[in-house]
Amino acid sequence: MRKRTLFLNTLLLFALLLTSCGGGRAEPTATPVPPTATPEPVAQGDPAKGKELFAQTCAACHGPAGEGVQGLGKDMTQSEFIASLSDAELLDFIKKGRAPDDPLNTTGVLMPPKGGNPALTDEQLMDIIAYIRTIHR
Repeated sequence: MRKRTLFLNTLLLFALLLTSCGGGRAEPTATPVPPTATPEPVAQGDPAKGKELFAQTCAACHGPAGEGVQGLGKDMTQSEFIASLSDAELLDFIKKGRAPDDPLNTTGVLMPPKGGNPALTDEQLMDIIAYIRTIHR
């Protein structure tokens, strides 16, 4: 009887050890998924149409290629401000413009809403934004 109890206790202890170790089976591990690079934002507008609209509306202050005009409009080709905004944020900014007394206005010159052309639609402004994205380095 004593051998039988010892045998059962040993068997029970062995069973407990196997269960606590997972029965010797390796648990499946999740394969880490490498992070994917966030693609550069692509404006929804048509940059070719935007180039024409830019020439008609924005070039007087920002230059024909967006390089800026001294004392009027900032260089758009290397603007950290433009780079930091999404297309939706840039659309909102262009629609509102920038007052001369805005603390972020470094030229002191009014940027009128929609570049002074109130007839521009959101679609046309998105075309301009698409063009601006192509000239920005």
